[in-house]
Amino acid sequence: MQNKIVLQSRFPSKCLKEAPKEEVSINSQWLIRGGFVNRLMGGVYSFLPLGLRVLQRIENIVREEMNGVDSSEILMPALHPKQIWEVTGRWDKMTDIIYQVQDGDKTYGLGATHEEIVTPLLGNFIQSYKDLPISVFQIQTKYRNEPRAKSGVLRGREFRMKDMYSFHIEQADLDAYYERAIQAYHNVFRRCGIGEQTFLTYASGGVFSKYSHEFQAVTPNGEDTIYLDRKKKIAVNDEVINDPQVQAELGITKETSETVRAIEVGNIFKLGTKFTEPFEVKATDAEGKAREVQMGCYGIGTSRIMGAVVEICHDDNGIIWPKGIAPFDAHIIVIGKEDNLVDVAMGIAKQLNDAGEEVLVDDRKMSPGQKFAESDIIGIPYRIIVSPKLQEKGNVEIKIRKTGEVIECAQSEVSQVFAKVVKEAN
Repeated sequence: MQNKIVLQSRFPSKCLKEAPKEEVSINSQWLIRGGFVNRLMGGVYSFLPLGLRVLQRIENIVREEMNGVDSSEILMPALHPKQIWEVTGRWDKMTDIIYQVQDGDKTYGLGATHEEIVTPLLGNFIQSYKDLPISVFQIQTKYRNEPRAKSGVLRGREFRMKDMYSFHIEQADLDAYYERAIQAYHNVFRRCGIGEQTFLTYASGGVFSKYSHEFQAVTPNGEDTIYLDRKKKIAVNDEVINDPQVQAELGITKETSETVRAIEVGNIFKLGTKFTEPFEVKATDAEGKAREVQMGCYGIGTSRIMGAVVEICHDDNGIIWPKGIAPFDAHIIVIGKEDNLVDVAMGIAKQLNDAGEEVLVDDRKMSPGQKFAESDIIGIPYRIIVSPKLQEKGNVEIKIRKTGEVIECAQSEVSQVFAKVVKEAN
C-alpha cells in the first residue's frame, strides 16, 4: 500500500532539465524528465515511485471495471513451454515476436499473449453449459520482440497489459458480453481522463470474426491513422476503410470522415472456436450434445494508457495528469526557510488526507522558481502554496495546473475549498 502523504525530500525521484537525446516521443521525454520512468534500453523502462503510482491507479481502475463485468482476476505464468503454442500452430507463425529461452534441450517462450495458456486452463472447469459463461482476466507484464521500440512506454518490448478472456456456449451470449466489455472499456478511458478523445474503431476481424474493435485515442502524434465520424463517435482504420460493404454498413467513408492520428489503447476480438477447438474445450448443451465453446478476448495496455495520457495531457511546461490517475491529488509547495512552514504544510496535508486525498509535500531547500518548474513537469493537477506572506493571513493558495487559476483560502478551510475546486473543474 502506498503512503498517502509523502515528503518530497525523502522521495527517490528527480526532475531533469532536459530529456535524453535518444528519446523522441513526447511521452518518454516528459516521463523521464519528471522522474516517472528510467530507460534501461530501447522499449524497456523501470517505473520509479511517481510512475508506479500512476500505473497502479490506472490498473486499479481497469481492475474495478473488469470486476464490474463479472470477470475474476487470475495470474498466469509468463514462461510458456513451446509445446503448448504448437497445439495452435502459432509458435512458428510468431517466432519473430516471441522471445525464446533455451534450457538444455527444452525451449520456452516469454508470454506475448495468453490464449494458449488460458484456454486449456479454463477447460479444466468447463463440462456443461451450466459452467458457462465464465470470464477471467489478469494484469501482467508481457514480452514482445518489438522492432519499433521508439515510442517510449507506448510500444515496449516489456510492457504492462490487462488481458481478459470469456467463454460461452452460445454466440448470442458472447455477443451480449462483448457489448458489456465495450461499455466497460469506455468507462476505463473516461476515468483515466481520455474518454472524450478515445473512440471505438472498427478493424479487421481476421480469421476470427467480421470485425474486431480497437479503442483509439486521438492525438496529433499518434502512431495510427483512423477515419473518424465524431457525430457517430466511431471510427474505422486503414484495414477496412476501402471495403464498400463496411462503408455501407457503418455509413462512414474517407470522404465523409475526419482523418486523424491516434494511439491504440485497447482492442477486443470475438475468437469463436479458434482456440477451444485445438484444445478440445467442449461443453454439453441442454440436450446433452457436446459443443465447442465460444471465446472472446479483451486487451488493454495499462502502461500504454499512461503514455497516451501524457501525449494528450501536457503543455510546454510539463504533464497535466487527470486527477483519477495522477500520482498524487495535491502538491503542497513550501516557500520560505521558516521551520514552522513545513509543520503548517503537514497539517494541511493531513486535513486533505482525512478527506481522502493523497498528497506530495515539497519540503526541499531550493528556490521557489525551481520548485514551481518541477511541479509543472510532474503535473499533479492541484498545487497548494504555503509561504510566509500567506501564513501571516492564515491562508494558502490553490492553483489548478490545467487552467492556471489561483484561489486563496483560509488554511482551516482547505479541504472544503479543495473539494469544491475539484468538483467544479470536473
